[in-house]
Amino acid sequence: MENQQKAIQLMKERKFDEAANLFNAFIEENPKDPVGYVNFGNLLMHMREYDRALRFYEKAIELDEKTATAHYGIGNVLFDQEKYREAQHHYQNALTHKLDVSDVHFMLGLSLQYQELHTLALPYLLRAVELEPDEEKEFQYGLALANEQMLDKAKEMFDKVLQRNKQHSDAHYNLGVIALYNQDVENSMYHFDEALNYQPDHLLAANGKKQLQSFLDEE
Repeated sequence: MENQQKAIQLMKERKFDEAANLFNAFIEENPKDPVGYVNFGNLLMHMREYDRALRFYEKAIELDEKTATAHYGIGNVLFDQEKYREAQHHYQNALTHKLDVSDVHFMLGLSLQYQELHTLALPYLLRAVELEPDEEKEFQYGLALANEQMLDKAKEMFDKVLQRNKQHSDAHYNLGVIALYNQDVENSMYHFDEALNYQPDHLLAANGKKQLQSFLDEE
């Protein structure tokens, strides 16, 4: 397994040929071990070779249908291909087979969110944030909360995102929308301006600011 760890590090360093040689050697020495096929599948995913990656993940499941990381890998391939419903199925399989980690919950939540199943997405995105909070997970959970009109909780999440990254233009934009909904015009304009300050081509923030300015000019 030491060579597998070395290969994973090589993959992270984008030394794909060297990683492939080590993964392939492991498979040749351990043809019945699903781990080698999953790792090679992950390498192919990094290289955007989706069809080949699927074959390696499927081989791992053929050897052991409870290989949760293979289900997760298939989910990622399908998600990248915008096949969100099919991806959802494999993420759920990964959880069923005890891969109870933040990224699985997050990707399952996203696959539901992209199907506009925001209510169903909420518990998975919440669990992802609980297990391993970061900027992207908190932002996506905030979006799901906002889509369900849970605006106070959504605001808390977007504020957390800005604590991590004050230049997060989408968090500023969404805080601007929430402030506008709460008739806090000054705060709304502030966040639209901040979004445009950090991302001048943010069309939604520009449109929000334009509409808000038109409303103020009419008063």
